[in-house]
Amino acid sequence: MEPKEIIQAALNRGQTALSEYDSKRLLDAFGIPITREALAATEEEAAAFARKLGYPVVMKGCSPRLMHKSDQGWIELNVDSEDQVRRTFQRFVRKAEAPLDGVLIQEKILGPRELVIGMNRDPQFGVCVMLGLGGVMTEVFKDTVFRVAPFDLPEARDMTEELRSKDLLGPFRGQAPADIEALCRALTAVGTLGMELEAITELDANPVIIDPQGRIVAVDALVVLEG
Repeated sequence: MEPKEIIQAALNRGQTALSEYDSKRLLDAFGIPITREALAATEEEAAAFARKLGYPVVMKGCSPRLMHKSDQGWIELNVDSEDQVRRTFQRFVRKAEAPLDGVLIQEKILGPRELVIGMNRDPQFGVCVMLGLGGVMTEVFKDTVFRVAPFDLPEARDMTEELRSKDLLGPFRGQAPADIEALCRALTAVGTLGMELEAITELDANPVIIDPQGRIVAVDALVVLEG
């Protein structure tokens, strides 16, 4: 399904946000690296997907109504066996007050360096793209920089240089420097996404993890639609 079709289908259902699965399908369509993952509709599918990805995996309840999954117990980290996959799937189904879209089975990405990439639609400036320190540190340190889209790769590189915590992008405790080119391509792609898909009012990819090899991967994402 094309990005515009994903959004139109969600709007037709009266959604004001996309599920994590659909949000990351949009990122993937614009070339932004995301986790390897699959949406399981049944316990059997969940077990098969987990075997294919390899343990450990991360499991998440998936629905556009679940916008704060970690706070509400919808994320299970370090699932390391088929038995645990099945028990977690059953728990999520019992817990749901409304039918889920499915259960997201996701590869586990390791890495202490976390970024946030965001987008909002400012009434005066239009599509604005944000880069910042991610994860739980986003609200603590408020280390963020913004650009108005569209912008090119050199401008995106300037964004990385303006972060107060930019040293995290270099070699870090034996880990490789971040793939700056991939990060810059992701920033410009988010700007393009915002300009082409006008129904999106906000996008938040957080965390975007820098793994020990320096690759960047969006582990979670939320797309908010016009109400």
